[in-house]
Amino acid sequence: AHAVDEKKLVDLTYSFSEETLFWPTAKPFHLEKVSEGRTPAGFWYSSYNYGGSEHVGTHLDAPFHFAEGKWTTEQIPLARTIGAVVVIDVRPKSAKDRDYLLAADDIRAWEKTHGRLPAGSIVLIHSGWGRYWGDRKRYFGTDEPGNVTDLHFRGLSPEAAEFLVKQRRVKAVGIDTPSIDHGPSRNFPAHQILGAANVPIFENVARMELIPPKGATVFAIPMKIQGGSGAPLRIFGLLP
Repeated sequence: AHAVDEKKLVDLTYSFSEETLFWPTAKPFHLEKVSEGRTPAGFWYSSYNYGGSEHVGTHLDAPFHFAEGKWTTEQIPLARTIGAVVVIDVRPKSAKDRDYLLAADDIRAWEKTHGRLPAGSIVLIHSGWGRYWGDRKRYFGTDEPGNVTDLHFRGLSPEAAEFLVKQRRVKAVGIDTPSIDHGPSRNFPAHQILGAANVPIFENVARMELIPPKGATVFAIPMKIQGGSGAPLRIFGLLP
């Protein structure tokens, strides 16, 4: 009765490796070989150490990342990161603007077509940014190490963040760019608004084009880091 149809599973996670894109001021993912090969006894054995920032590649931002006193990574209930998913496609609206901000009107336009956004939804913002994954200059707007003043990518407007939290009571929000706040942001208002409402954020979500506007379920499972401000994330969809 509980068999999962493999054809309905969609992996929305980028692999973690030395090539995985990371925030310009973050420590990249690192895998160190401890052992790899045949032992004197003749069997195969491999083992590695890993490290890096919580905020590398496909990852979760805990509310605590930008909201004092709110949930740290291990405090987020699994029920907040698993649920019915809504995908809002801003690709047509944002075609000419690298720094496009999803507006509350974009959410209302989605609702005109698909019906009111159900309370307790997980919302994914599809900006088409996945096509730049692996190309740091195009994905971030700059490939200069440590440069956070010339970033260009799409995000969520403060007004839309307020709307999702207060009017639609969403339980998580994800995006296919490096940050829920767009590249030029300096004070990260969407992070602050969502964090204050204890709404987890998923960033660098992959392959969003494979998830329909409504009807699918998302499972976003972060590493359970005690006291963490975020964590590497394994996120996948189950198609209807």
